[in-house]
Amino acid sequence: MKPASRVEKLGYELPQFDFRVNAVTSMSADIHKYGFGLKGSSVVLYRSNDIRKYQIFAYSEWPGGLFGSPGLAGTRPGGNIASSWAALMSMGEDGYMHIAKQLMDATNKLKSSIREIKGLCIVGNEDHMPCFAIASKDQDLDILALADVMESQGWKMERQQLPDSIHCTILPHHVPHMDKFLGSLRQAADTVR
Repeated sequence: MKPASRVEKLGYELPQFDFRVNAVTSMSADIHKYGFGLKGSSVVLYRSNDIRKYQIFAYSEWPGGLFGSPGLAGTRPGGNIASSWAALMSMGEDGYMHIAKQLMDATNKLKSSIREIKGLCIVGNEDHMPCFAIASKDQDLDILALADVMESQGWKMERQQLPDSIHCTILPHHVPHMDKFLGSLRQAADTVR
């Protein structure tokens, strides 16, 4: 089976996570993230219709009679789904490959630069996704205090725990601001330390 991920097609080695793995029976896709569609158009894919049938929700006690839906959420706006389909069709494989390369180049630059900032580290050892977390390896550098300093400089920071860290999801609109972000991050680390 061919590589499914665009990042994989760029030459990054990924652990298999899709239907190439026999134990995988379903996958979800948040089309509003890297598909560039609207929220509310996420999908669940099933290996087979035999598995999909368990998603169907039916309720016979509804005052309006039998209520049936392909999922517990019930009705979803068709406009969100149609606009996401339009995004997928208009960007095409070439458009998504271009963005995947741009994001991976930006992610690699960010991770490399963050690793050079005294006291900071990247959580985990996977270097093949444009999502990662920044943590502190220095007890004198509180990562959540660093996030506070970054927000005082106008950056929106997403805090996580276990371990305390800052979550980063790199998107196309972040790319032009990487150098400014890294400068602010260096300054914030110095301020907190």
